[in-house]
Amino acid sequence: MIVDRLLQQAAPGPALPRRRFLAATATVGGLLGLGLWPAAGRAQGAARPGSRPHEQPRAFVSIARDGTVTVLCNRLDMGQGIETALAMACAEELDADWSRVVTGFGNQQGAYVDPAMGMHLTGGSNSVKNSCQQYRELGARTRAMLLAAASQEWGVPVAQLRAAQGVVAGGGRQAGYGELFEAAMAQPVPEAVTLKPAAEFRLLGKPQALTVARAKSDGTQRYAIDVRLPGMLTAVIQRPPVFNGRVAGFDAAAARRVKGVVEVFPVALDRGGQGLAVVAEGYWPAKLGRDALKVDWALAEAPRADTEALRREYLALAQKPGTPAPQPGLRAASPASPPAGGTPRTIAAEFVFPYLNHAQLEPLCCTVDLQADRAVIHAASQMPGSDAAAAASVLGLKPEQVEIVVHMAGGGFGRRATPTGEWVREAAAVARGLAERGRRAPVKVMWSREDDMAAGYYRPFTVHRAEIGFDAAGKVLSWEHRVVSQSILAGSPFEAFMVQQGVDVTTVEGLREPYALPMNVSVHHPKVNVPVLWWRAVGSTHTAYVMETLIDEIAAATRQDPVAYRMALMGSDAKAARHKAALQLAVEASGYGRRKLPAGTAWGVAVHESFGSVVAYVVEAALRGRGAERRPVLTRVTAGVHCNFCVNPRSVAAQVEGSVLMALATTLPGHAITLKDGRVEQRNFDRFTLPRLAQMPRVDVHLVPSAEPPTGMGEPALPPLAPAFANAVARLTGRRQRELPFRWA
Repeated sequence: MIVDRLLQQAAPGPALPRRRFLAATATVGGLLGLGLWPAAGRAQGAARPGSRPHEQPRAFVSIARDGTVTVLCNRLDMGQGIETALAMACAEELDADWSRVVTGFGNQQGAYVDPAMGMHLTGGSNSVKNSCQQYRELGARTRAMLLAAASQEWGVPVAQLRAAQGVVAGGGRQAGYGELFEAAMAQPVPEAVTLKPAAEFRLLGKPQALTVARAKSDGTQRYAIDVRLPGMLTAVIQRPPVFNGRVAGFDAAAARRVKGVVEVFPVALDRGGQGLAVVAEGYWPAKLGRDALKVDWALAEAPRADTEALRREYLALAQKPGTPAPQPGLRAASPASPPAGGTPRTIAAEFVFPYLNHAQLEPLCCTVDLQADRAVIHAASQMPGSDAAAAASVLGLKPEQVEIVVHMAGGGFGRRATPTGEWVREAAAVARGLAERGRRAPVKVMWSREDDMAAGYYRPFTVHRAEIGFDAAGKVLSWEHRVVSQSILAGSPFEAFMVQQGVDVTTVEGLREPYALPMNVSVHHPKVNVPVLWWRAVGSTHTAYVMETLIDEIAAATRQDPVAYRMALMGSDAKAARHKAALQLAVEASGYGRRKLPAGTAWGVAVHESFGSVVAYVVEAALRGRGAERRPVLTRVTAGVHCNFCVNPRSVAAQVEGSVLMALATTLPGHAITLKDGRVEQRNFDRFTLPRLAQMPRVDVHLVPSAEPPTGMGEPALPPLAPAFANAVARLTGRRQRELPFRWA
């Protein structure tokens, strides 16, 4: 999910050009072989400015006669607030009346690709980073075209006209944007536009509520799960109890007797598995029909993963050197070998991280309206281009015959971006199966919470082992580091350029930076019959924890203040300066070192960069409860955030608050996916712990001022929270937490 950054951080040698990236994805059977992005992917570099699909105002902006401005978002909004942020960027340069701006979504067409990557993707916290400038230029181009239209109609030179707050005026005349819009769209699209200086911003950098805040609050916001089409049927799929299992035989007689059930038939699943689709006149009869199925499963050839066996296997692998990890772009450090006489002090630590479910509030669903010569798909897709290609291949259609209508999502965290198009493919297969049985109709394929919990994709089970030597002053003399984790990229279209020298680079992202440490990093990528996928903040969800708790442990062992030790260890280059600024801001705002905490309360500190943004936390934790039930509780979080120029401070604060809650969940006993004999043991939130409202700490968010181009905030606030909490717990209990979720016994 960090394609653009990785293109710049290819293995030693020339950076991988984007055209080679596009070719690579096509050759591995993926995204571009079906021609989803011809303009953006292959020809944009040579196109005249203003002529490329993603520069066309008509594709993004429409203005009704009453002055309502609609700005389409080229990404999926899952709660990040990006549709508001990008609309702000457009409205700023358009000089629109913000109270009359509404938002919507693009589709799989070429205009809505990420302009930096040339593909459809919401991920890697790239939305504002890669498209803020694009949307500012879209707004400026629209404004220039409105002025040109008024000039032509009124016979007044453009220089004598002004456009502001939705009105063009000059030469004794004025008109609303809506009155001029159609004529404006007939004007040539300007090649170049002049953007406002920051001093003139009315919207950018100012806190704004989400454009959909009211709808989300009063329940009128519509999501993909709310789609209703005339004659629509609903389907659920009975999936095998073990990944990649197949149907050996089934008895659907009882299922067909359920009122409302219309069809039961086998359907191909992701990764070679097979299930049974139960199609009915609504979700409840489909579910009851599925419950009544009798299925014999062919499971003999499906390997059966077991969490405890994996733990033993991974810990044993971590004792041995793996494949050396390329770490391009990291600052130079001294050779990673201990001195001849050994080292004065050592730490040998093993860390265990579980499989995790994405647990997005809105379960997966996809509605396919398969017509004679085309298909319209309604989905909350993070990758509508590749999902359209995947559906086309299943339906036997050309890519241009498939349209994806992108809907707001009730959370995602990476789950809605499967490179194979998994859940969209399955829905397409159900629609095709219905058509082949003479029942062509729109069909919504729904996943229950139990379906996604037990048969979805997961953050990989991961083990780290670190062997560190350091002296009495805290200078690190040697650091041997091994990581054992499944590759989330192996077998995907991204493998061709994101698996470098045998190592999935997402597995080791976040290690060492910004500290100049003599680290030897190696990786084992075992193959396990469990589907894995990026999970919010990807590799940094475990690498940040390992790094920031070990750095803290060295500081404690050498009796140094954890903040001062980090500052000294960071060095003095520009990259470290951003980390220092974020950490210093959090320290100052929290009162760390100046304010005395109550008895039984302790500070915890951590700082980490991911996806171009730096977040530092200074947290407070206290011991609560009695006897064996006594537990540390996170009471307050102070965040220092460096995301360069902040487009919408309110959205950034919301992302930090949401990340704190999601990261807190990873520390709570029971927040793990475990397998026994190949079967996931959790089925719903009764066995997959989530925080309750009373567990939410106070969160204060502070932004480092910057005029540099914005970076993203969908993910970076998550990784440093758990290690900051763990460091506070260590001060309270004297015990280092080597595992997530925390273990108290």
